Amino acid sequence: MTCIIIEDEIPAQNVIKNFLNKLPNIELKGTFNAAVDANTFLNSNTVNFVFLDINLPDISGIDFIKTIKNPPAIIMTTAYPDYAVSSFELDTIVDYLVKPFSFDRFLKAINKVEERISVSKNNEIQEDKASLFLNVDKTLHKIVLNDILYLESDRNYITVVTLNKKLSYLDSLKNWKEKLPENQFVQIHKSFIINSKHVDKIAGNEIYVKSNRLPIGRSYKQELLTQLKIN
Repeated sequence: MTCIIIEDEIPAQNVIKNFLNKLPNIELKGTFNAAVDANTFLNSNTVNFVFLDINLPDISGIDFIKTIKNPPAIIMTTAYPDYAVSSFELDTIVDYLVKPFSFDRFLKAINKVEERISVSKNNEIQEDKASLFLNVDKTLHKIVLNDILYLESDRNYITVVTLNKKLSYLDSLKNWKEKLPENQFVQIHKSFIINSKHVDKIAGNEIYVKSNRLPIGRSYKQELLTQLKIN
């Protein structure tokens, strides 16, 4: 696992570093005194979790978490136990450590992070395996949802385009929209639903899905941008 430390007090940094040195399976990728520097790092790097002090000089740890898109797991550190209750209001926070904390308590927090990451990976594996069968020309075709690039509607027919096949049969976009995961698929046009995981780029009112250029309907664009977390 990989982590960073965001802590403005040097003694507190040293305590965490010393404890991490006892855990060979964890790599410390950086130590930051200020949230702004850590934010720059996280914009171009990924880590499994973060040690984050609640009381930082430029912004509170709680407010900092809210600025991060797709934040990693967080272990909060604080000298004030009263902050613990409010810290757990954010799902990304796995545990909190009240200074000064022992190695045993530190290890308990690490174990919670490992459990959270393990559960997350298992969920991703299950998602990757999610599939369905389409009956096309009296043949059942297995379709892995993650492999779908987009669906195109043409009158009463739907064409399902995946990474390795293209199938057309009688159906509607409405039926597909009801059974596809909302956090992964989004309608971009009256005739198209796309898999947001395969988006390469957006240029004006066109979107590229694995080099397939598709139109974006004016009334669907905001929903698309929200899905892709584009402000």
